[in-house]
Amino acid sequence: MPTTPGVYTYYDSEGTVIYVGKAINLKRRVSSYFNRTHDVVRTNLLVRAIADVSYIVVPTEQDALNLENSMIKEYKPRYNVLLKDDKSYPWIVVTNEYFPRVFMTRERLKDGSKYFGPYTDSASAKAVLNLVHELYPIRNCRHAITPDYLARGKGKLCLEYHLKKCGGCCVGMVDHAEYMENIERIKLILKGETGQLQTYLKEQMETLASEMRFEEAHELKKKYDLIERYQSKSVIISQVLDQVDVFGLSDEGDKDVFVNYMHLRRGAVVKALTLHYTRSLDETPGQILDYALSEISERLQMKFDEVIVGQMPETPHEGINFVIPQRGDRRKLLQMSERNANQARIDMEVQREKLNPEQRVMRVLTRIQQDFRLPELPRHIECFDNSNIQGTNPVSSCVVFRNAKPAKKDYRNFIIKTVEGPDDFASMKEVLTRRYTRLMQESPDDLPQLIVVDGGKGQLSAAVEALDSIGLRGVISVVGIAKRLEEIYFPGDSIPLYIDKNSETLKVIQHMRDEAHRFGITHHRDRRSKSQTVSELDSIPGIGPKTKELLLKKFRSMARIRQTTEAQLTELIGPAKAKILIENLKNSQNTAV
Repeated sequence: MPTTPGVYTYYDSEGTVIYVGKAINLKRRVSSYFNRTHDVVRTNLLVRAIADVSYIVVPTEQDALNLENSMIKEYKPRYNVLLKDDKSYPWIVVTNEYFPRVFMTRERLKDGSKYFGPYTDSASAKAVLNLVHELYPIRNCRHAITPDYLARGKGKLCLEYHLKKCGGCCVGMVDHAEYMENIERIKLILKGETGQLQTYLKEQMETLASEMRFEEAHELKKKYDLIERYQSKSVIISQVLDQVDVFGLSDEGDKDVFVNYMHLRRGAVVKALTLHYTRSLDETPGQILDYALSEISERLQMKFDEVIVGQMPETPHEGINFVIPQRGDRRKLLQMSERNANQARIDMEVQREKLNPEQRVMRVLTRIQQDFRLPELPRHIECFDNSNIQGTNPVSSCVVFRNAKPAKKDYRNFIIKTVEGPDDFASMKEVLTRRYTRLMQESPDDLPQLIVVDGGKGQLSAAVEALDSIGLRGVISVVGIAKRLEEIYFPGDSIPLYIDKNSETLKVIQHMRDEAHRFGITHHRDRRSKSQTVSELDSIPGIGPKTKELLLKKFRSMARIRQTTEAQLTELIGPAKAKILIENLKNSQNTAV
C-alpha cells in the first residue's frame, strides 16, 4: 500500500462496508491492524471480520478527514459506531439570513446555510474566523434582521459598532448589496483562497514592526503560521457537487493504461474502481476512455449524467455531459482520480519487481539507453573524478556500476604520474589512457558500454582524446556531467542535455558522480596524511624507524634537532648514529644553500 494520506475501507465476506478510516500514512495505519493482537476486544473482532480492503489516496490529511466523514455518513459501517469516537469537528457557517453571520459551530443544520470544513484543528478555525472578522465588518449579533425589522426602527447600536467591528446593520447603516459582496469574498476565502488573508497579515505585520509594536506583530505572526498549516481547499465539498462521476487516466505511452472511476453522491465516494487496460494496437486515450465508460456502465449498472474527464472520448455518448475542468472543485476531483490511477500503476510495478527483480534493472537501463542515445544497454558503466588541492597529491578515482548498482570490488584509484600542477584535463586524459590500455590487454571483453566523466566540456574533450588515442572512440560511449546545473554534455555537441530532476537516469548518474567523488577524496586524504608524516630522517641511512621515533618524540621537529648539540644526540641515540645524523644534516643544509 502507498505511504500517502488517504481513506481505507474494510469489507466483510459479503462485500459489506464494515469500517472506514483515515490515515496520514495508509500503509502504516492499515498494517497496524494486522501485525499484533489488540487490547480492545472490538478491534480484534473487526480484524477477524475483514475479508477485503480498498483505499483512496488524497492530497492531505484534511482531505482524508472530509472524505472519511462523508463515507461514514453514506455507508454507516457498524464498526465505526463501536470504534470511532463521537468527537464532532468544528465548521464555519455562513448563515442563510438577510444580513448573514459567520461563526464557528459543531452542529450542521439543514437551513440553507453554507458550511465550510470540517477543521481538524479548532485553533486554525478560530484564527481564520477572527481574521475574517478583522478583514470584513460582519455582524455577530443574533437579531433576526430583516427588511421589516429595519422598517420598524427597533434596532440599537451596540459595542461592536463602536469598536468598528460592525457597520450598524441593525439600524440600516449598512448597504445590503455591499454587505453581500463582502460575504461572497468571505466564502471564497473559506473555500481556500487564503492569499488575501496572508497578504493582509503581512502588511499588518510590517506596519506594526515599523511602529516598533513588536509584541502585536508577533501575535499576528502566530496567526499567520496557523494559516500556513490550515488546509481549507477540500477535495470533497458536498454543497457544490451533489452527484457526479469522474474518470481519471494514467497513461505514460506504454502498453499499460489505468483508468480510475469514482462515483460521488452528496460529496461521498460511494463507488470506486480502477481498470487496467493493455494496448494491443495504438489505442488513443480517448478510445480507452470509451472502453472504460462501457465497462463501468455494464459492470456497475450505472447511467451517467455529468462525467468529469481529462480528455474527451472518441465516440459520442448521447445524454452524457462531459466536463474537462480547468480549475475549482471539479478539477480537484479529477486530480484525485488521476492520482489513484497513478497509484494503481505504481502498485503494479512494485508487485512485478518483487516477482522479478531484474525487471526494475531493465527499466532503469532502458531509460538510460534512451536518454543517452546508446547503441546497447549500459550494463557496465564507469565514472571518473579527479582530486587535488592546489596541485598537491593529484589522484583520480574510477567507480564501476554494473546493472545500475555499485560494484565496489571493481573501484580503482590512480596516482597522476605525468601531469605537473592542477591540470584536470591532462589528468583525465592520462587516467583514461592508462585504464583502458590495461583493460584492453587484460580483459578486452569487460569494456564498459558508457563512461561518465565528472566535469563539463573540457574534461569530456580530454576523455574523447584518450579514447581516440587507443582506438576506442566508437566502441565506448562517453558523456560528461557538470556540477552546477546537472547538465549532461555529449561529444561534439555544445548544447547540454537537461534531464528531469526526478528521472531515474539522473539519479543513477548522480549516484555514480557522488561515489567517485567520495572514493577519490578518501584516497586523496589518505595520501596527504601519509605525506605529512614523511620526515627528512627517512632519507638518512642508518636512522631507522625506532631512532626516528625517539628523536621526534624528544625534540618534536627537525628545526629543534638541528639546534641540538652532539652530546645531547649521543646521549639519546648513541655516538655512531649521532655522528651520521649530524653529517647528513650539514650536507643537506649546504645543498640547500
